[in-house]
Amino acid sequence: MIRSFVLAGTMSLIAGIAHAEEPIVGNWKTAAGDTAVIASCGGSYCVTLKTGKYAGRKIGTLAGTAGSYAGEITDPAADKTYSGSGKVSGNSLRMQGCVMKVLCKTQTWTRL
Repeated sequence: MIRSFVLAGTMSLIAGIAHAEEPIVGNWKTAAGDTAVIASCGGSYCVTLKTGKYAGRKIGTLAGTAGSYAGEITDPAADKTYSGSGKVSGNSLRMQGCVMKVLCKTQTWTRL
């Protein structure tokens, strides 16, 4: 009986760890003051604007783990897509988009 209880508790702990969300998942305030939602989508993380002029528009797809992510970021105002990356540190997300990995623009977003 005790052995079954310990096994069940261990399995619950493992299941909780396996399903823990990545640090990038959640709501973020962009540098422009809009709200972006980052959610799991098909093995990656989709970045969608929820407020502002471009509300409802998907502006990125990133893949990665443990706070470091890479993929594509779209500037909705220019309608251009760049290679991008994101790095989570506490409640800050450093987003970077680059052209040919030389000309880069960086923004810091804040978790809501």
